[in-house]
Parts: sequence; C-alpha cells; structure tokens
Amino acid sequence: MTDHHNRRFRSALGRLLLRGFHRWQRQKAINQLRALDDRKLWDIGLTRNDIPQAVDRLFRKE
Repeated sequence: MTDHHNRRFRSALGRLLLRGFHRWQRQKAINQLRALDDRKLWDIGLTRNDIPQAVDRLFRKE
C-alpha cells in the first residue's frame, strides 16, 4: 500500500469508529432516560415516546 492509501484507510477507519462511538453514546442516553419513571420524565418535560427524538436533538450536528 502507498502512503496515500494508508492515510485513506486510517481516515475511513477513524470515521467508522467515531460513528460507532456516537451510536453507543446515543443508545446509552436513551437507556438512561428509559430507566427513569414517568414522573421524572414528566418533570423534565418528556414522555416515553419523546425519548428518541429528544436524544437525537442533543446529538444533532449544528
């Protein structure tokens, strides 16, 4: 492999790892919110159905 191919491979691998890390963070946040009881979710302005969208807003790229 040439140096150019090595850089492209490392870049692609880095993006893949970063995407996996972001998915893991998102799922962890969803699981933590789902562990709350309905009263606590209500206190923070969420219902169970709102959880995925609320987490997506937190992780959205600006």
